[in-house]
Amino acid sequence: MTDKIKTGIELSLQTQVGKTDIARYYGSGLLDVYATPAMVAFMEKTSMELVQEYLPEGYGTVGIKIDVDHLKASAPGAILLCRSTLIEISDRKLRFEVEVTEEGVKVGSGSHERYIINEKRFIEKLGQ
Repeated sequence: MTDKIKTGIELSLQTQVGKTDIARYYGSGLLDVYATPAMVAFMEKTSMELVQEYLPEGYGTVGIKIDVDHLKASAPGAILLCRSTLIEISDRKLRFEVEVTEEGVKVGSGSHERYIINEKRFIEKLGQ
């Protein structure tokens, strides 16, 4: 299943910090700055989209681990770029290096792991 996925592939996505991306909205802080949970979600989305096209129909990935540092505050309206690079494949577990920048300045970075799942079986195990 992972034979089409190769380490070293990468994807960059861009976003603009909106009202729903700020710490006050998330409840993770009191200021109108880019929330760490929003940054984490952006990193996960970029990593998920990076590998999705290589997976068979009916398969996807779920996030299982993230270890990141949020290094710089960003104001609403800021344009952010997230780059995710696949650095390791271990059976169905994928490890990514992730980085978010604003105008070339590092906002956050770290690592993220995702697990390849059969979507139907995954949901069935939840009893839904």
